[in-house]
Amino acid sequence: MSDELVRILAAAARGEFPPPDGTTTVVPQPDPRDAGVLAFTAHSVVFTDEDPAWVRSTLAATAGDPLAASMNPAFLSALMARTGRSMNTIDLLSVAPWRSGLPDLSLREFEDRDHPRVARALKYRDEVRVWATDGGVLALGRGVAGRWEAAIEVDLEARGGGLGVELALAARHLVPRGAYVWAQQPPGNARSVRTFQQAGYRPVGSEALLAAD
Repeated sequence: MSDELVRILAAAARGEFPPPDGTTTVVPQPDPRDAGVLAFTAHSVVFTDEDPAWVRSTLAATAGDPLAASMNPAFLSALMARTGRSMNTIDLLSVAPWRSGLPDLSLREFEDRDHPRVARALKYRDEVRVWATDGGVLALGRGVAGRWEAAIEVDLEARGGGLGVELALAARHLVPRGAYVWAQQPPGNARSVRTFQQAGYRPVGSEALLAAD
């Protein structure tokens, strides 16, 4: 399996990004499960096992701003048709470094694989572990290119009290020492975006993840 995407993501986590030169980098999929598009500032990364020449010609034929072509619905639709995959949404991609010590939040690990947040995590991630606290759930797992990814769920009646920020912070304590933890938020979900930013997650770009049906 290719490790080119692994290196790109590791560099982005450290704040080192591809050159903002308006070009697109095409790399192989890191594994059979994950394909998609990353958009950094004036530079995109398409990770797919499809022909790079097809990717570049399709991008060139996409109407609109060339700097935004990789996230243009026309290109993404063509990529889905070519690969036989589907996608949910374009997410804001954010990342935060590991924090030492134990989480301030009292958490209990559990095995409820039927919880909607857990079921979604199992679809897109490996080595999934789940913790619960009164009013919320935190899931951690290995996602795209093996990166650690966090997802949280806060019960409706518990929202507005800062629990989401505490759960997002807890994820930083629970990943292995020295690791980074990633999180995706739909840009329209302003509450989720604010929550992760308040927990120290830094926006690095956008991501369209294509899932095999």
